[in-house]
Amino acid sequence: MIKKSSYFKNQKEDIPAFEKWVNKLEKINGYEYDKLSIDTSLGKTKIYGFNTENNELNTLLIFPGYRTSSLIWDIEKGLGNISKELRIFLIETNGQPNLSEGNSPDIRNLDYGIWGSEIFDKLNIQSAYIAGASFGGLICMKISLIIPNKIKCAFLLNPACFRMISFGFKNLYYNLLPMLKTTDENIRKFLNKVIFHKPEHSISKESEVLLLEYLHLAISKYKDKTEKPYYMGNELNKIEVETHLIVGENDIIIPPAKSIRKAKKHLKNNLKNIQIFEGVGHGIELYDPCLTYIEKTIKEHNKPKISKILQCDHENDKRYS
Repeated sequence: MIKKSSYFKNQKEDIPAFEKWVNKLEKINGYEYDKLSIDTSLGKTKIYGFNTENNELNTLLIFPGYRTSSLIWDIEKGLGNISKELRIFLIETNGQPNLSEGNSPDIRNLDYGIWGSEIFDKLNIQSAYIAGASFGGLICMKISLIIPNKIKCAFLLNPACFRMISFGFKNLYYNLLPMLKTTDENIRKFLNKVIFHKPEHSISKESEVLLLEYLHLAISKYKDKTEKPYYMGNELNKIEVETHLIVGENDIIIPPAKSIRKAKKHLKNNLKNIQIFEGVGHGIELYDPCLTYIEKTIKEHNKPKISKILQCDHENDKRYS
């Protein structure tokens, strides 16, 4: 299963620095995470969570984007705000800059899906909701192909499975800046032009500093060898899981129009809703209304009758037809 191995360049310094970053996030947020570690075919997988021992709550598994940690989802306390009625597991995907082992499989086969099924088994989860941002959206689709009977529904946030990333000049320029020279200035340019879209989509100064610290670790301290996401094409025709597509209208990494068309083409009756957030960039997992939407949809999903929020209205949406 293991094809590539990524790693922190100086583990004696970089891993404690990451742990210190997690502690700082907890201190700023005012709460600690449940912390788990399980053995998988990709090595140790680190998991953070809320209410992980409460089997009475609806369960949500979260998978992060490329070159990010699942904890990014909670930099603005968005998960803390919705965690009262949810059992949440933040999965640190192997091969990404986090405390899981850096092993990763061939991205084009189903091994990441098998890895996801191992997580369900090790955590003794019989059924759950799953959500993934960007690269995490692709992971969610891989898992849905392996254990569709255990997935109540999947939430895909600006997912990297319906199209390749944009090769537009603006996107490439701002993505490459911090890679060529990892300075606060270049990272801020990347965040302001690609991840967020001010004034509608932004974060606090305190959260920005925290995000800058993480990205310094992820970019300059981590040797990334994990294969990049790709357009899954006809693999998606086999998806049997109810899926919700959530996109930011101003995402320049994965512009939404093509993703929406491909989702309609491949998922057909399993695509239950398309939610478009205007004025939102690629970092949609840091947009509080997006997390609230997921929480509300899970609540509605468990009612005897499906609410209108789940009725797919994309046939009437002419913007991306």
